[in-house]
Amino acid sequence: MISEEGARVMLRDAALRITKPRLAVISAVDRLAHPDTESVIAAVREAIPDVSHQTVYDSLRTLSDLGILRRIQPAGSVARYETRTGDNHHHLVCRSCGAVVDVDCAIGETICLTPSEDHGFQIDEAEVVYWGVCPQCASTSAPAESADGAGAAASPEAVNTDAVDTDAVNTDAVNTEATKLKVASP
Repeated sequence: MISEEGARVMLRDAALRITKPRLAVISAVDRLAHPDTESVIAAVREAIPDVSHQTVYDSLRTLSDLGILRRIQPAGSVARYETRTGDNHHHLVCRSCGAVVDVDCAIGETICLTPSEDHGFQIDEAEVVYWGVCPQCASTSAPAESADGAGAAASPEAVNTDAVDTDAVNTDAVNTEATKLKVASP
């Protein structure tokens, strides 16, 4: 957990004014599991009832642009935020409830992060997303069978994350989200 003093230091180090909304946004993102913008607004309003949507949006954008927060957006999902920055971790995304869980980088044989041909691009990022069904969703209902016998788990585009109660998900077992990995420049 990031203390208020820790948040103040991060803002000072980024040469940003220390404001109540910025502190409240950092605190909300830190205490919630990969919250979306609306969840951050609701949490900030608990501390600052009259804060505007725009102030929270602007704070999220600024803090993300400066690397204090990380913005992630799995396919078919709204943007989500986290305070875990500066490392190349990945995310798991539940196809059923949309829960997002952090996963450390793969060890051993890793996925291909270097394309076979860069076509002249200056590559600075690769994205890794693990999709599946979280333990809670798997235990409450088995996927419906389709005509070909395959499970009918939702596609990334069909995930409705607006209805996700991320607090109800065991984030130690599953935490899913699209993660962008920084790739070293040649």
